[in-house]
Amino acid sequence: MHASSTPLPSAPAPWRTPVLLKASVALHLGAGAAVVAQPTLWPWALGAVALNHAVITATGLWPRSTWLGSNWRSLPAAATARAEVAITIDDGPDPQVTPAVLDALDALGARATFFCIAQHAQAHPQLCRQITARGHSVQNHSLRHAHTFSLLGPRRIELEVLQAQDVLAQITGERPRFFRAPAGLRNPFLAPVLHRLGLQLVSWTRRGFDTVRTDPADVLARLTNQLGAGDIVLLHDGHAARTASGHAVLLDVLPTLVRRIEALGLRSVTLPEALSRSAPVPRAVCAAAPA
Repeated sequence: MHASSTPLPSAPAPWRTPVLLKASVALHLGAGAAVVAQPTLWPWALGAVALNHAVITATGLWPRSTWLGSNWRSLPAAATARAEVAITIDDGPDPQVTPAVLDALDALGARATFFCIAQHAQAHPQLCRQITARGHSVQNHSLRHAHTFSLLGPRRIELEVLQAQDVLAQITGERPRFFRAPAGLRNPFLAPVLHRLGLQLVSWTRRGFDTVRTDPADVLARLTNQLGAGDIVLLHDGHAARTASGHAVLLDVLPTLVRRIEALGLRSVTLPEALSRSAPVPRAVCAAAPA
């Protein structure tokens, strides 16, 4: 019999440890060696290690940082050259807000990426399916959106991300390819987990703080100031602030935002569309929860 000619899936390249983490390991080893060689140096060694931990913590609290691993802060070069921008909407689906957002996007002819909290999607699966049925994209925003996400160890992070993958894939029929950390906060354990699961971390270029700011004009100004090709715009359908009239802020912002995008000769696309002619996200090698 002839062997099958179907190629086997290629494994992703090994995860490359960021320079910051390599330097951190070297500093810890050097501090330990210095104390062994000269015990009186322990205050200096302890201070250096403490400073190093402070730098790593601050980096994890900076959502747009790339020092802990790959992070889309803007769209890939090919998408930017095509004059594309991405509208991303976080923290849903919300039964009061998301249907109105979908209607607004339909009326405007715009496409968006919804970073969904998996437990919310479980509570409103039909609404989550409506997002994809109407031409948008559902991506991974963790299982619970826990405020302690950036404090979790590697096993807990992997469970949180992987369980969200499974929930969203079961609901929509498609596994997410992108991940956004809750509030954008993370720690050094996240990047290797995302690499193993074939997920790309995404932050944003512009945010309107529409979970706390109630003035649509203020939110819109923050989103559109120097708006250009390749931008990733952040809004919220979940946890959305309300205007004086009781509307979720993004419902007042979306029409003008989309018209501004069009007036600049840009086109709103989903993140998978932006990726379509760009470098592929690595294939996942782990599809099961850790033991």
